[in-house]
Amino acid sequence: MAPIGLLGETPCAGKTVLLRLDLNSPIDPSSLTILDDKRFREHVPTIQFLKESRLVIVTHQSRPGKKDFTTLEAHAEKLEQLIKRPVRYIDDIYGHYARESVRSQKPGDILMLENVRFNAEENMTMKPEEAAKCHLVRGLAALGDLFVNDAFGTSHRSQPTMVGLPFVMRSVAGLLMEKEVLTLSKVFSNSPRPVSVVLGGTKVDDSIAVARHMLEYHIADQVIVIGVVANIFLQAMGYDIGRPSAQLIQQLRYENEIGRARELLKGFGERIIVPEWIAVREEGTRHEYPVSAIPADAPVLDLGMDSVLSFSERIRESGTVVFNGPAGVFEDRDFATGTFELLKAASKTPFSIIGGGHTAAVVEQLGIEKNFTHISTGGGACIEFLTGKKLPAVEALERSKELFG
Repeated sequence: MAPIGLLGETPCAGKTVLLRLDLNSPIDPSSLTILDDKRFREHVPTIQFLKESRLVIVTHQSRPGKKDFTTLEAHAEKLEQLIKRPVRYIDDIYGHYARESVRSQKPGDILMLENVRFNAEENMTMKPEEAAKCHLVRGLAALGDLFVNDAFGTSHRSQPTMVGLPFVMRSVAGLLMEKEVLTLSKVFSNSPRPVSVVLGGTKVDDSIAVARHMLEYHIADQVIVIGVVANIFLQAMGYDIGRPSAQLIQQLRYENEIGRARELLKGFGERIIVPEWIAVREEGTRHEYPVSAIPADAPVLDLGMDSVLSFSERIRESGTVVFNGPAGVFEDRDFATGTFELLKAASKTPFSIIGGGHTAAVVEQLGIEKNFTHISTGGGACIEFLTGKKLPAVEALERSKELFG
């Protein structure tokens, strides 16, 4: 990876800093109450680092058409509570009101602009050179001296504020962005071996892309598949996973992934670890079966205990664990065992990364988040990074370093 500008190496005192955050959070649509402030908390170190700057926060909530697509008034209030400093929200992005509000700022003042996705251009995918010319980027760039991108969770999106601003002004990574990129990069080079990658949940296409990259480039010593990802591999091996689970794969439109899984098994079968026992719901209760005898009408909802124990042992013997996606329907206590036990095992390894999303929520629920080396704030961005792809926003920061030093 080419070098990116870092906040710790950049003079910021007295400057007007455009700070891109990802405060997109679960919201109660009826009351517009923010239900989880994890993303806010992750950005606090960067905000505190910039306490001598005139701070202009650019962020978003949801996207057009969604019930939680709303203004950022509640976000400003939530941030104010967390940092115990005034955060002024204004219902403008780069118009006259925004310009006047920024001009009146003193060092230490914090301003939060309106939801940047209220601007139609921010909802478009653009190449950086194209984004640099759009009205939104030109308008925002005119407000500040420096752009700090701390929104790792949005860094896989090639949207104007993420990729356009670094082409028109000096831009550096915030502390969270820096931590995410450097920690995830360590998986590819000098993390302790053996490296185990645990892939579960329902994002099968992403998981198979991660598995392929990790196996082909000898980054992972083993890939352990769980959840719907495991069901795809079981189908690729010729097992009948039962009608309910097969229908779910059809509903998710993942039939094509079965062939991709089969290819991976041909090339790397000895390094792909598939469950031998699963748990289903029959007559309202948990029952366990070997994968060769899955009932035709019962949904697969968790790993069987034999597989929980063998997978946990493999994980505990690892030097590095990358864990993304649950092993089953963890919201149901009867089918949470696989997810909970594998995460507990992962928490005891020397170097451990959680890929964000549902998995991060379970870790927090279990109260073991401090036992992990790193919990990513960006599910989609983390997965894309682990497939070996360049994240558009990170690439834009590399180019900004070349352009502006």
